[in-house]
Amino acid sequence: MNLKSERMDNDSVKIYVSGKIDTTTVESFRNSFGELTADAKNVLLDFKSVNYISSAGLREIVICKKKYKNLRIENVSEFVYDIFLTTRFDKIIPMTLAKDDETTTILEQNNSSAHISFNEFLENLAKSSSRKNAVVYDGKEYSWADIDKMSSAIARKLIEKNIAPKSHIAVCGANSVHWIATFFAAHKINAMAVLINPALCVKELLDIIEYADISCFCYGEIEASVDELKAVCGDKKTAFMSFGDDEDFKTEEKVQSDLKYTLLADDPCVMIFTSGTTGKLKGVILSSYNILNAAKINCEDQTLQPSDKSCIILPYFHIFGLIAGLFANAVAHSAIYMPKYRRTAQILDIIEKERCTVFHSVPTMLTAIINSKNFSPEKISSLRCTIISGAAASRAQTERFIKNMPSNHFMTSYGLSEMAPVSITNYDDSLENILGTVGKPIRNIKIKIKDPDENGEGEILIQGFNLMVGYYKLSLDDQPIDAEGWLHTGDLGAINENGYLEFKGRIKEIIIRGGENIYPLEVERAISENENIADVKVIGVFDEFFGEEVCACVKPKVIDEFNADEMHGFLKNRIAKYKIPKYFLTYSDFPLLGNGKLNIMQLKEDAKKL
Repeated sequence: MNLKSERMDNDSVKIYVSGKIDTTTVESFRNSFGELTADAKNVLLDFKSVNYISSAGLREIVICKKKYKNLRIENVSEFVYDIFLTTRFDKIIPMTLAKDDETTTILEQNNSSAHISFNEFLENLAKSSSRKNAVVYDGKEYSWADIDKMSSAIARKLIEKNIAPKSHIAVCGANSVHWIATFFAAHKINAMAVLINPALCVKELLDIIEYADISCFCYGEIEASVDELKAVCGDKKTAFMSFGDDEDFKTEEKVQSDLKYTLLADDPCVMIFTSGTTGKLKGVILSSYNILNAAKINCEDQTLQPSDKSCIILPYFHIFGLIAGLFANAVAHSAIYMPKYRRTAQILDIIEKERCTVFHSVPTMLTAIINSKNFSPEKISSLRCTIISGAAASRAQTERFIKNMPSNHFMTSYGLSEMAPVSITNYDDSLENILGTVGKPIRNIKIKIKDPDENGEGEILIQGFNLMVGYYKLSLDDQPIDAEGWLHTGDLGAINENGYLEFKGRIKEIIIRGGENIYPLEVERAISENENIADVKVIGVFDEFFGEEVCACVKPKVIDEFNADEMHGFLKNRIAKYKIPKYFLTYSDFPLLGNGKLNIMQLKEDAKKL
């Protein structure tokens, strides 16, 4: 990769870029770009000689655009333009296609563990792993070779449905071997896997199908009615395909030879959903490079070995389950045990029967297991490692976990859908660090605290190899990565004298209920659709079991006509069950501050009395 500049006038510079912009060259690109654009106000990038741009390269271009609002790109080949289309960054970065497409052959990626695609990763697993119980689902054993064959069969079905490379394929269902095979199948036809929560209702799924430009909706067990979803979709040109069962996956036929385009390690190829206080859908775009390298580091931090047996209940559509659960164990060649249902009795039975050594969870599930009538310390005596993440555990909760699982190594971790993991405690860390921090930054990532106060607390900013490409379709101003490449998390924290990150809370108003993110504005919008609601404010309230519960402070038009049970029924088909408020507080008038704004602190004080 090389950059050369030409001054067009005192304020404008044209930069000729050649080669590929990916993880291996992006630092050089950033340094050269900074030197060549000094004192410029307008920047034109000439991509005539650019033959490839990766996830890391796309992210870097967005960072450049943050710095230079007038940045434009010209002479973009059709191949490179298609990569921009995958993320819809063409909407935020003005560009023009080359008159003559001079796309050159992509240089081969270094075939190391750090630079392989999901396709290569699965192929390597199928060849190198002799383990017959690589994945055990609902009591049945599968090898990675079995999963490779299954994914090829699913990929063939996708091709038969005319699903094209670079299209977006929804993977929506509870954890299962068929979920894993469908995830890999999407990449076998060189498409993007869009991971969706199976607990969403029809309306929420429709919003995602439209926003994420879903070509095929692949589903397993979901709470919404598939028939209703298909009916409402109508002429949206979205195909539907169930995960199927083992009888559908007997073919060993490969599909790669049919395809002209092959996904590389740094290509954007996974979308995971998050949101914010705006209530807007946000599709986090990641690459196999992001995920597999994060999983490799997480595997090392857990000290995972082929002899380990992991009981995985963390959902794969969440970044925690995908990296610390599925792929960290795949990297280690350890065994993955998945219960069909996430019931405490079944989880305890698998851990005890199979002598599982690893079990990661959110605080809610660990509390439920300890409180279960089937629980006894002997049943989980085989466990040696548990990462607590997904939601903040209280000191009292963590102490209780340690007391009931004395032979276990507990680790606390911090991460986001946009970048995970960020930090983690050591396997043999001190009790004080486990109870009071979320660990040190993982290798090759940076953390800094923005505008720290007298206590060293401020917003947590992060950057590193596992940082997302960006948000799908969102405008430049809505992209949270600044002009220096830092992701603004919206979380508060401080770094102590030993270099450990102390998580202090959230600037944004996310409610985390049992590890599930709930966005107040989304719930408020659903409640406000009721004709008797004049105003509503949704807040989180402390809950010993879930960590937080949802409380809706409502101002009905006719206060005597408000009924909480009726509101539950009203919301049932509008938002997912876990988002429906447990508590309702009614007001004839909301408490206000002197400036006329809503007194949220008073609402929270009122909620403490519930």
